[in-house]
Amino acid sequence: MSSERQGQEKFGFWLATALVVGNIIGSAIFMLPAGLAPFGWNAVSAWVVTFVGALCLAWVFAQLARNLPGAGGSYGFMRLGVGERWAFLGAWGYLVSVWAANAGITIAGISYLTRLVPWIDATPGGSLASALVGIWLFAWINTRGLQMAGGVQLVTSIIKLLPFVAVIGLALWRLVATRGAVLPPVHADSFTFVGATGAVGLTLYGMLGLESATVPADAVEDPARIVPLATMVGTGLSAVVSIMATCAVVLMLPAASVAASKAPISDFIAVSWGTVAGGFVALCAVVSCFGCLNGFLLIGGELPVAMADAGTLPRWIGVRNAVGAPARAIIVGAVVTSVLTLAAYTKNGVAAYNFAILISTATNLIIYVLCAVALVRFMRDGRVPRTVGLMLTALIALLFSAWALYGSGKESLLWGGVLTLIGWPIYVVARRAANRDAATSVAVSAG
Repeated sequence: MSSERQGQEKFGFWLATALVVGNIIGSAIFMLPAGLAPFGWNAVSAWVVTFVGALCLAWVFAQLARNLPGAGGSYGFMRLGVGERWAFLGAWGYLVSVWAANAGITIAGISYLTRLVPWIDATPGGSLASALVGIWLFAWINTRGLQMAGGVQLVTSIIKLLPFVAVIGLALWRLVATRGAVLPPVHADSFTFVGATGAVGLTLYGMLGLESATVPADAVEDPARIVPLATMVGTGLSAVVSIMATCAVVLMLPAASVAASKAPISDFIAVSWGTVAGGFVALCAVVSCFGCLNGFLLIGGELPVAMADAGTLPRWIGVRNAVGAPARAIIVGAVVTSVLTLAAYTKNGVAAYNFAILISTATNLIIYVLCAVALVRFMRDGRVPRTVGLMLTALIALLFSAWALYGSGKESLLWGGVLTLIGWPIYVVARRAANRDAATSVAVSAG
């Protein structure tokens, strides 16, 4: 089969926004409270910085999409702005980020599933086995085509909103009922630079996916208008929901119990409304996590096709099956995600989740940095209008990305660096093959 999909339907503002919100709001909102609990009020300051940084990053992507609608999305922005080689590293880093994020998403989903099915956690290797089953189940769903994968995504997106409304509503009620007494006291040492730096690597993970509308930009109606709008609205909405929900749990429950919890959002609900309500939230969390896994498997399958078409990945990975799905790319992504999941499960509990998401954050930042640099270059050569505000936004996005990269930690940076560099030999081989094919085509035409 060809790498082209015939008769691809375009989607509008609401679906583009849903893609952004659905990919941002996945496992993070359910598991981040456990990772952020030790940081206390520093988690709040990290979220504030992340909110500003995420909006700046979203504005970078929005301006690129508005001024370069025919570039072909984020991969095209990088290719035009920083060159093919850097674009490949950015796109490959993004793929690594998606694969690592899928590992973190799966771990989160299984953590909540153990609340409903305790024997999974009680059985040696039960959590790992369940995680691998989940990865390959949704990989299979994606190989069955967009109709099946899209149907799953729609249903899970609706269900995932329910617990967020419950958590935010309960938090506001408790805040008003106790006149703020439910919150821990604020001291002079409640906010520290070191604490916020450690937390920002986690909070940024909660906003990964803000670029989602730009990845399939060619499939969006009127991309110059819809992609920027969907990017900003989706990012802003997701940020507000994520900040309110995670901070409520971190600040309103004992830090030790939240840090040790496998299902912190569910525990938060259960404290006030009982275990039945907590179990319902756990079920919604499982659906949300695996729905997000479904969406990122889809993106992780489509991007390699674009790279293969450009000659920067082997052609065989871009081949679609009989129903138009990028089955080979999906299978490769599922294999890598399985390996990262196995590596993460050598750690325990929240440490496994944090390990996976910090790798995802570190590698995802590459595309953020390169797109911000590309925007600056486009302003310099006149392809994007040059303004002080936009230049300042790009600078803030760069500084924020660098800070978050530093906060990811040495181990995550090492893993992310190795996984990113592994792609370079693949690029060299693919580029040579593409050049050889091009030379052969020219020779045949000349003959």
